[in-house]
Amino acid sequence: MSTPNQFIVIRWWQKRDRPGWRNFGVAMLALGFALVVALFSAAAAQEGRVLLAGITTVLALGIAVWVAVTIVPALARRSSLRWLAYQVDYRLTRDGIIYLSAVAILVLAAINTGNNLLFLILACMMAGILISGILSRAVLTGVELKFDLPEHIFAAQPVLAELELRNEKQLWPSFSLRVVGDTHKAPAEILTRPVFFPYIPRKSAARQKVELHFPRRGVYRQDAFAIRTRFPFGFFEKTRRVDSPIEIVVYPRVLPAAQLYDVLPLLSGEMVSFFRGRGHELHSLREYVSTDSARSVDWKVTAKSQRLMVREFTREDERRVMLVLDPFVGLPAAESSGDSSAEARSAKEERFERAVSLAASIAWHFYEINSALQFRTQRMSTPMAPAGEIIYDALGELALIQPDASSSGGAFLDELTAEREIFKIILTSRSQKTIPTALWSSSYFIFLDSL
Repeated sequence: MSTPNQFIVIRWWQKRDRPGWRNFGVAMLALGFALVVALFSAAAAQEGRVLLAGITTVLALGIAVWVAVTIVPALARRSSLRWLAYQVDYRLTRDGIIYLSAVAILVLAAINTGNNLLFLILACMMAGILISGILSRAVLTGVELKFDLPEHIFAAQPVLAELELRNEKQLWPSFSLRVVGDTHKAPAEILTRPVFFPYIPRKSAARQKVELHFPRRGVYRQDAFAIRTRFPFGFFEKTRRVDSPIEIVVYPRVLPAAQLYDVLPLLSGEMVSFFRGRGHELHSLREYVSTDSARSVDWKVTAKSQRLMVREFTREDERRVMLVLDPFVGLPAAESSGDSSAEARSAKEERFERAVSLAASIAWHFYEINSALQFRTQRMSTPMAPAGEIIYDALGELALIQPDASSSGGAFLDELTAEREIFKIILTSRSQKTIPTALWSSSYFIFLDSL
C-alpha cells in the first residue's frame, strides 16, 4: 500500500522538469570532471611537471567557466525564485532578548574557560537561531491572502467579512500566522484586530470569519496587510507585507423606525394632505379632519351644511417624493474666542451628522415601502424612480457629503420651486425667513437646528 509521502514523490516525478534536470546532470558531470582535472594538475605540479600542470589547470578552469556561462543561466531561468522577492522584517521579542543574553553569557564563559561542552552548547544555541530564521521564512512564503467584504456596509452596524489564506507550497504547511492591518498609509483602516490562523495545510486554504465595526460614515482604506509569525521558537517576530489595496464606502447609520416616531407621523400627515388633493377631477366630499389642509375646504358646502367639508380629488399620478439634503450649515462666525469657535463648529458638525443619518433613515423608509423617490443635494440629483433603484446611489452620496459653509450654500433650494407637483422633504439649516415662499405649499421641512 502506498503512503501519502510516496504519492507526493510519484506526483513530483511525473511533473519533473526533464530539460532542467538534464542540464543539472550535465553541469554536475562537467564540474566533477573539472575537479578531477584540477586534482591531477596539483599532483603534476608537485612532481615538477610544470607544463602539464599548467595545461590541466587551464582545462579545469575552462570547464568551470563553460558551465557558469551556458548551463547556470538556463537553470536560473527555469527556477522559481519568487520566495527571494519576499521582504521579511524581523523584530526581536522579549523571549529572543533573553535567549540572546544567554548566548552572550555562554560566549564569554566558553572563551574564558575553554570548556568544549560550553562550545558544544553554544553551537546548538546558534543553530537554533539559524533554524528559526529558515523555518519562519518558509512558513511565510508561498501564502496568498484574500479579503472579502459585503457589498453594502452601514455605520454603527457589525459586519461579517471573510479572510482567506491560501498556502501554495507543494510540500510544507504553514503554522501560527497572524494577519493584521498595515497602518503606515491608511489611518482609517478596515482590519483593526489581528486574525489568527494556527495551521494551513499544503496546497489548501484556511478561512476565518471577521466581525468588523465602522463607527462613522465615509471612505475606509486598507493599503496592505501584514502576515506575522513567531514560529517556531518565538525569538523573533517575522512580518511579511502583502499589498492588497481595498477601499470601501460606509453608508450613514440608518435608524430603526421606532426612533423616527417623532418625524414619521407628522411626515405621513403632510403627505396624505398633499397627495389627496393633487388631481383636478372631484371625487367626493367629506367632513374635515385635523390632518387636512385648509386649501381643500369647500366653503360653499360648509356654509350650507354648517360643518367643515373638504373636497377629495382623484389622483392623476403615482405618489412621488423628493428627499432633499441641504448641506449648507451657515457662514463661519467671527473667531472671538478659539475655544467657543471650536465648540460652535463641533456642534454644527454633530447636527449635520444627525441630519445625514436622518436623511438616510427616511430614504431607507421609502425603500421599504417601495415608494417612488428622488434624492437631491447641492451637487447630485437622482432621477425619479422606484426607491429600490436609486437607494444605494443616495446612500453613497450621503456617505461622502460634507457640510458647506460657503456664501453660496443653500441657494439650490430656489431651484426646487418649479417642482410644485412633487412632495418634497427638505432637511436644511437655513432660517425660515430665507425659504422661498413657493416651497411651503409642497414641502415638509426638517430644520437642522432642531435636531
